[in-house]
Amino acid sequence: MKKIAIMGAMAEEIAPMLDRVEGVVECNLAGNVYYECKYKGLSLVIAYSKIGKVNAALSASILLNHFSCEALIFSGVAGAISPELKIRDLLLATKLCQHDVDITAFSHPFGFIPGGQLFYESDDKLNQIARHVAKKQGIVLKEGIIATGDQFVASTERKQWIGEEFGAIALEMEGGSVAAVAAALNRPFCVLRAISDAADTDASFNFDTFLHESAKESADFLFLMLDTLV
Repeated sequence: MKKIAIMGAMAEEIAPMLDRVEGVVECNLAGNVYYECKYKGLSLVIAYSKIGKVNAALSASILLNHFSCEALIFSGVAGAISPELKIRDLLLATKLCQHDVDITAFSHPFGFIPGGQLFYESDDKLNQIARHVAKKQGIVLKEGIIATGDQFVASTERKQWIGEEFGAIALEMEGGSVAAVAAALNRPFCVLRAISDAADTDASFNFDTFLHESAKESADFLFLMLDTLV
């Protein structure tokens, strides 16, 4: 791959990445900053989209179209649905969906938009690289469905419903829309998340407490993947 898009939702999620790259050139587009840079011979474009599905879709589209990136890797944090996921656990998304889409009045399932897909599968080759890195480094890498919505979920009832409805083990606010964009543009993508909270009544407190640590966990793993690509 000649050029790879690296994306997070918040400045805190890409800060650990910008510390590792060189030759950074900033480009301002559509109200956001994109960082063109190099890492061990790889050409990267790093960006944080700002929170939410619309922002994420806009940034993903710019990364893949304007900058002509050949693949996209998303790195950031997520809330756990599965009780088996603990804070700072690393998670690889096998599929992604949008839990806040509801046109069930027209006999469609939750999460489905006509002309789209209920689930978007991440790229098998990128996922295999992630698995190889995890095995080589002795890192426990969890895998499963991640659900996306324009909500910071801090409710046990809501997260349980999302888990039951979609089979999701974690949730966040950007991955599903990034997946839809990458699929529409026929570009491979991979979504890595580190758990920052349990999406329950303590979620906001835990998120603030563990955001930086969890974001660094995900970024560290991403750069191990880039080392493999090098």
